[in-house]
Amino acid sequence: MTSRTMGKRCANTVVVLDFETTGLSPDRGDRAIEIGAVLVEDGRITDRFQQLMNPGFRVDSFIASYTGITNAMLRDAPECSTVIREFAGFINGHNLVAHNASFDKKFLDEEMTRARSEYTGKFACSMLIARRLYQNAPNHKLGTLVKYKRLPTEGVFHRALADAEMTAHLWLGMLDDISNEYTMDNIPFSLMQRLGRTSKHLIGDFLKKQAEKALA
Repeated sequence: MTSRTMGKRCANTVVVLDFETTGLSPDRGDRAIEIGAVLVEDGRITDRFQQLMNPGFRVDSFIASYTGITNAMLRDAPECSTVIREFAGFINGHNLVAHNASFDKKFLDEEMTRARSEYTGKFACSMLIARRLYQNAPNHKLGTLVKYKRLPTEGVFHRALADAEMTAHLWLGMLDDISNEYTMDNIPFSLMQRLGRTSKHLIGDFLKKQAEKALA
């Protein structure tokens, strides 16, 4: 990787993460109960992180059924602050990707604050980007996109590491599709962030202009 590419923080080297939680919002007292993440370097998965997290209270039956994570599984799990401090080391120096990133970022920020830890990477949302690239998909849930793009999967959903791995395959697939259609190599992370904020009807023109800039 050249110094010029390093300066742009190339989008094919990121940490893709996913949380399983006790509910929808840390503002309502919900906590993380599992984190899964994969390190993607130069377009391939090179490392993984997975850990259950004890939130300090019982998980209700709906969440246990939805995630497959039971109170018995969490009983001996380390507390959230211990896990999140370890995770801070795993993500150190990398930008971050999640499917519905606003959800995962809220929980990451909350758990980092509680653990008196921090991270420096920026987030990009694979769901927002997929909505712009794959406008003909039935919807943009992760499971739907996995089927729509025929991505690798073990058929397990709502466990953090499995969802992180599928999101990583989606992320790399989107990079490949952009590269192939617009003849762009070494796509910067900042471009993917901007893509997720661009109006759907402007996507083609936006990417054409970015490709022209890259060639200039």
